[in-house]
Amino acid sequence: MAVSGPTLFARYAYPPNELGYCGPDDASVLLARGSAAAEQQIVEHARQFEGAWAYLEIIAAAANIADPLDARVVEAYWIGNDLLAGVDPGYLVSELRHRFGEQPGASWVPGLAHHGFQVFAVYPWVGLLHRGNGYTVALSVLEQCRIRWGEVLAVEGERVRVQSRPLVLSDGLLVLGAAGEQTAAWSIDGRSLLSSDSAGVDVMCPPVSVGDQVAMHWDWVCDTLSADQVARLEFHTADQLARTNAGLRAAAG
Repeated sequence: MAVSGPTLFARYAYPPNELGYCGPDDASVLLARGSAAAEQQIVEHARQFEGAWAYLEIIAAAANIADPLDARVVEAYWIGNDLLAGVDPGYLVSELRHRFGEQPGASWVPGLAHHGFQVFAVYPWVGLLHRGNGYTVALSVLEQCRIRWGEVLAVEGERVRVQSRPLVLSDGLLVLGAAGEQTAAWSIDGRSLLSSDSAGVDVMCPPVSVGDQVAMHWDWVCDTLSADQVARLEFHTADQLARTNAGLRAAAG
């Protein structure tokens, strides 16, 4: 079943909003489902995400799409699709610097209007990788903040075990390491980002199964992915890492 743009946004935006890292107060708004009123609440909440909303507006404008929460625009930002080709990387940097001002630690190495650009080029964590012993914290934040993907190996209560390639630092560069197991929550106390109803889910009937490909953001499963979506997310992750590593090489001299 197709997911609306606002609901798709909510799925990916909830994890960092719940943690207080971005967006307005009361992340529970992003769990609302199943009615026009719930959708409108999400729309109003989404407009207060200073970072993500800027990208959605930029992508939508480049594609001549009136609604920044059109599902195609939302997918472009979180997963990646052909709309990203319509945004010039140089323009993106210029527009974001105008909107955000100077961000301490940002590299601003030009890239595509994808969430990965915000994580690796705007946030300061890449710049902290080579500063003393703080690299372990920086690497952990980068890993959790990026949109990860993997195959479900087991569903264990409200959590899943997933096979996924983690972000690692190798010879001073960021790469995806060998596949290993990690866990994430598909539901907490009956609250699930995959739910279509504000009443929550029956934890005895999980909406994910062994073999599913899922997207993860922080400690949550936020989406199930098609093979094509996995390929696109993998492509855009590799593209951003290549750009980031070029900047790291240049900085190292």
